[in-house]
Amino acid sequence: MPAFLSAGFLSAPLGLAYHVVVALSAFLSPLGGGLATAVAIVVFTIGVRLLLSPLSYHALRGQARLTALQPKVAELRKRYPGQPEKLQQELTALYRAEGSGLLAGCLPLLAQLPFFSIMYRLFLSATVAGRPNTLLARNLLTTPLGSHWLTAPGPASAQGLLFLGLFALLAGTVYIASRLAGATRPAGPAAVNPSAADGQPGSLRLLGRVLPYATVAVAAFVPLAAGLYLLTSTAWTAAERALLRRWTKPPAR
Repeated sequence: MPAFLSAGFLSAPLGLAYHVVVALSAFLSPLGGGLATAVAIVVFTIGVRLLLSPLSYHALRGQARLTALQPKVAELRKRYPGQPEKLQQELTALYRAEGSGLLAGCLPLLAQLPFFSIMYRLFLSATVAGRPNTLLARNLLTTPLGSHWLTAPGPASAQGLLFLGLFALLAGTVYIASRLAGATRPAGPAAVNPSAADGQPGSLRLLGRVLPYATVAVAAFVPLAAGLYLLTSTAWTAAERALLRRWTKPPAR
C-alpha cells in the first residue's frame, strides 16, 4: 500500500475522523435513531466533497471549456484526415493553449483517495487513537457498518441483501453520472476526449464505459461504511455533472 495510505501516516487524521463521526452520530441520534451513524457517514462524505469543491469546480470548468472547443476540434479533424500523429499534436497544442487539460477531471477523484482510505480504516481498525473503536458496534438495519458482503452470515442472508441493495443503488448512480458526463459531450467523432477519436480500438471504448462500474466491485470488498461513502460521493458527482450539463446547454431559440 502506498505510504500516504498507510495506517501510520493516517493515524492522526483517523483519530480526527473518528471523533467527527462519533460527534455527528450523537448529534443526529434524536432524529436518526439507529440510522444516526449511517447518516453521519453521509454527512461526513458531503463535508469532504464540499471541502474539495474548488477542485470539482475547476474540473467542471475544464469540461465546459473542452465542450466549447468542439468546433475547433472538428475543424482539425477535417484538416488532417488520415494523419493521426499530426492530428494528435494539433489537439494537444489546442488543449494546452486553451488551458483545458484532460487530467483536470481526475483531480477530485485523486484528492478523495486519502479520505476514502480513512473511512475504510475507520471501520476496520479495532482501536483508534489507543482506544476501542466503538463505531464497529454501530449498524445499519441490523447490519454492522464494519461488515463486508462476503463475511458471515453470507451474501444470501438479510445482511447480504442489504449489500446487494447498496450495490444496485451504486450501479444506478454510476449509470446516471456516466450518462450525464456523456451528455456534456457532442456525439460522433468530434468528442471532447481525444481517446474517443476515430480509429480507437473498440476494446478501449468498451473499457471506458465499463471502468466507472469498478466502484461497485470496490464496494463488494470494503466495509459497509466505506460503501456508503462511495454511494454518497458518486451521487454528489452525478449532481455536479447535472449542473455542468445545465451550464453547457445551448440557449433555447
